Amino acid sequence: MKRKILLIVLLLAFVGYAGWSFADSVTPYVGIKEAKAATSSNVQVKGLLAQDAPAPHMEGDDFVFTLQDEETGEQLLVHYHGTKPDQFDEAHHIVAIGRMQDGVFSSDKLLIKCPSKYEQQK
Repeated sequence: MKRKILLIVLLLAFVGYAGWSFADSVTPYVGIKEAKAATSSNVQVKGLLAQDAPAPHMEGDDFVFTLQDEETGEQLLVHYHGTKPDQFDEAHHIVAIGRMQDGVFSSDKLLIKCPSKYEQQK
C-alpha cells in the first residue's frame, strides 16, 4: 500500500514538473507594443529592419539594430547578445526572442526569416 502511494506521488510530481517545464519554455509571439511591456518573461517579436534608424552595428559584445512593426510602423531598439547573424542582410523578417531591460529589448536569440531560395524567380 505504501509503495502504491509513493508511486502515485512520484508520478504526480513528474507530471507537475513536466507541465511547469513546458509552460516555462513556451515563448509567445507579440507585437512591438506588447514587447515594450515584457519585462518579466521572454517573448518573441517579429518585425522588419527599420530603414530610417541608425545602421545595425556592434556595441561591445552586442549587435544593435532597430525592428519596425510591419503594420503600425512602431520601432523597437534591439540589443542582441552575439555577433551579426550570417544572413541578416538578406532577412525578410527578423524574430528577436528576449525581454525589455533598461529601455531596450535585450535578445539572446534571433531567427532570421529569408525569402526561400526555392521560390520561383520572376
